Amino acid sequence: MPKLILSMDGLVLKEILLNKERTSIGRKANNDIQIDNLAISGQHAVITCILNDAFLEDQNSTNGTYVNGQPVKKHVLHNNDVVELGKYRLKYLVDATQPGLSPSEMVETSALKPFEMPPTATDVSPPGGLPATGDSGALRTQVLGADALERAAQTAVPGLERIGMLQVLSGANAGRELELVKSLTTLGKPGRQVAVITRRAQGYFITHVEGAVFPTVNGRALDAQAHPLDDHDIIDIAGVKMEFFFRP
Repeated sequence: MPKLILSMDGLVLKEILLNKERTSIGRKANNDIQIDNLAISGQHAVITCILNDAFLEDQNSTNGTYVNGQPVKKHVLHNNDVVELGKYRLKYLVDATQPGLSPSEMVETSALKPFEMPPTATDVSPPGGLPATGDSGALRTQVLGADALERAAQTAVPGLERIGMLQVLSGANAGRELELVKSLTTLGKPGRQVAVITRRAQGYFITHVEGAVFPTVNGRALDAQAHPLDDHDIIDIAGVKMEFFFRP
């Protein structure tokens, strides 16, 4: 399980296990990691954990969030990254014994040409500001594993035999379908709404990643937690409606 080591001026203050999907950091007491210092904003930053990946996002803090000395708004955390908040340091560590793939192994596949979207429709881009490939309006997917890309694409998730599908219901691409065979599929429009659909042994889950307005499932807005997807659920993200269903 990944963890954070909180320190200041070289003195280790505490160790925090990232055992939640969303971990908030800030000065206010309602944060998961409270740092009571005026240099830290009330709601300073959030770390979202999805599968074996952790995404850091600055929450419009006053003094900013830095990773390895560089200011960031969104960042995919890698093993040994150091998050800097004022005088405080949060070192991100991944358990070497943890099964699966580390955040540093994240790569992006090429654009899926049958799913090209106009600029006003849905666009997919990796969280953390990683560059996208293909046309700017293309629906794209992310998978884990630079060296294990082909293996990840071909290996089924244990316990999950049914393959999920997405069908676009609105816009110029209505009727187009996408198989959800990857571990992680990113949907949305950067800067507006971004969500990910993860394929797990227990089924498919959708999680909000970016944007002030959360996507909806069957007309109900998501919260910060992962939401399980059921057959024929209707997803609305970045103004595009899609139906999730299991392939017959």
